[in-house]
Amino acid sequence: MSLYRTVTGQYSPICNQVSTMTRGNPGVITCKAAVVWKSGDPLKIEEIQVDPPKTSEVRIKMLCASLCHTDFLCRNGLPVPLFPRIPGHEGVGMIESVGEGITNLKEGDVVMPLYLGECGECLNCKSGKTNLCHKYPLNFTGLMPDGTSRMHIGDQIIYHHFSCGTWSEYVVIDANFAVKVDPRVSLAHASFLCCGFTTGFGSAWREVTIEKGSTVAVIGVGAVGLGVIEAARMNGASRIIGIDINNLKKKKGEVFGMTEFINPKESDKPVSELIKETTGGLGVDYCYECTGVAELLNEAIEGSKVGLGTIVFIGAGLHLSGELKYIPLLCGRTIKGSIYGGVRPQTDLPKIVEKCINKEIQLDELLTHEVSLEEINKAWEYLKQPSCVKVVIKY
Repeated sequence: MSLYRTVTGQYSPICNQVSTMTRGNPGVITCKAAVVWKSGDPLKIEEIQVDPPKTSEVRIKMLCASLCHTDFLCRNGLPVPLFPRIPGHEGVGMIESVGEGITNLKEGDVVMPLYLGECGECLNCKSGKTNLCHKYPLNFTGLMPDGTSRMHIGDQIIYHHFSCGTWSEYVVIDANFAVKVDPRVSLAHASFLCCGFTTGFGSAWREVTIEKGSTVAVIGVGAVGLGVIEAARMNGASRIIGIDINNLKKKKGEVFGMTEFINPKESDKPVSELIKETTGGLGVDYCYECTGVAELLNEAIEGSKVGLGTIVFIGAGLHLSGELKYIPLLCGRTIKGSIYGGVRPQTDLPKIVEKCINKEIQLDELLTHEVSLEEINKAWEYLKQPSCVKVVIKY
C-alpha cells in the first residue's frame, strides 16, 4: 500500500492491488466514460468497453482528471474532427494491468498519462533542444500507435484525445507516455502538470529562458498564463504584465508574480498599444500569447521590442490558421512556437515536480472547482465563470 496526496492535499492510502481476474490475464473492462458524439454536442456518460493492454501498453484506472482549454477544442472537432471521442489529456491514475515487454512500470504504480514521450535516442532527443520526440510523437489520430483503439461501445470504436482520453474510468496508453507520480504531490497538482500549467511554465523556463531584468507580457492569465508568470518571476523578470479581459485574474496573477495588469476592455486601443504605453513606447522583451485567439497573434508581435522582441505562441484556438503581418517580423523580432512548454517528460518534468514539492510553485491557487464524471457538463459551465481557473474531475 502506498500513500498519495488526494485532490485536497491530504494523504490517503492507495492499495496496490488488482483483481484476480486481471492479474496475469486481464480481460475487457466495462466502465463509464464521457463521450462526445458530434462536434459541439454535450458530453454523454456512456458505458464503454476498454480492452486489455497490448505489448508496451498499460491500462490505467483513473483517480482524477482536470479540464484544459484544449479539451474544449477536442469537443469541437479540432484539430481533427474524430467522433465519437473521449476528451481529456490531464489526469492521474493507477496502473491496473500491463502488457508484455514493460520493465519500468508495474501494476499499482500511480502515473501521469502524457501526450509526449521521450526516447532519449532520436535526433531530437539527443539534440537537447526540443521535447518533440521522433519515436514517441504528438498523436493527432485519436488511436493507439498501431492504428487501433482500445475503447469501444459494442462494435463502435471510440477515438481518444492525443495519447489517451482521461475522461474515462479506465484508459489504455502506450507505456512510453506514462510517467510515475511522486507520492509527495497531490493527485490534482499532478493532473495540472500534465498540460496547462507546465506548458506555460516550461515556455518561459525551458523553451525560451527569460533573462533577469527583462520585461514580459502575458496575454491570457489562465492556467497557462499563470505558468508563464511563475517562471518569469523565478527567472528575475523586472516587470511582468498580465493582459486579460477578466479583472478577477489580477489578484490571481499577483499571487504568481505579476507586477502589472491590463484589461483591454477598459480601453479602445489595441493590446499592442497598451503594452507599449506601459513600457515607455518600447514594448516588452518577451511576449507570450496564451489564448489562441487569432486576432491577438499580431498584437503579441507588435507589443514586443523592435529588433529584440521574442514572441512565444502557446495558445490553441478555434482557427487553425491566421494572417501574420510581415513588416513587424522583418523588424528583427523572433517568433517561437511551443508544445508542452518544451518540457521533456523524463528529463525536465521531475525538476518541475520538485519545485512544487519545495513550495517554489504554489499550485493550490489553480484549483477552483470540482465535479464528478457524471457532472462533466457542469464543468463547462464552471469554466465560463470569471472565478474559474482549473476544474478537477473526481472518480
